[in-house]
Amino acid sequence: MSDTLTRVLYVDDEPHIRTLAQLSLERVGGLVTCICDSGRSAVAAAPAFAPDLILLDVMMPDMDGPQTLTALRKVPSLVSTPVIFVTAKVQPQEMQRYSALGAVATISKPFAPLELPKRLQEIWSRLPSRGVVETAQLLAAS
Repeated sequence: MSDTLTRVLYVDDEPHIRTLAQLSLERVGGLVTCICDSGRSAVAAAPAFAPDLILLDVMMPDMDGPQTLTALRKVPSLVSTPVIFVTAKVQPQEMQRYSALGAVATISKPFAPLELPKRLQEIWSRLPSRGVVETAQLLAAS
């Protein structure tokens, strides 16, 4: 994980939400984005795009967000890429489930487009740096 959030993969089956997120992330946040319309397209595109962060809709047909996260975690280069779920399902038990699946945060829908990049930067700033994670993994392996 780099020190600066630059590349964001956004996955959502709703065209208008994808467009809104892309405009927000690129024009307001100055981020480079890869926008996917399904879990399958995200799993196909993510390795080459090499995102710093993945935003993942929970409710999608075919492959939902949790299934997509499971598939992304099987890609060696994406094992430690932080994932944030974006969903209208934000009851406490659902939030606990997302965390248990490995999400670093959850952003509720509808989100405020002008605030989305700022929210991502706030979450990003709280994540451990790659060096800290790698050091912890090395110590655990010895």
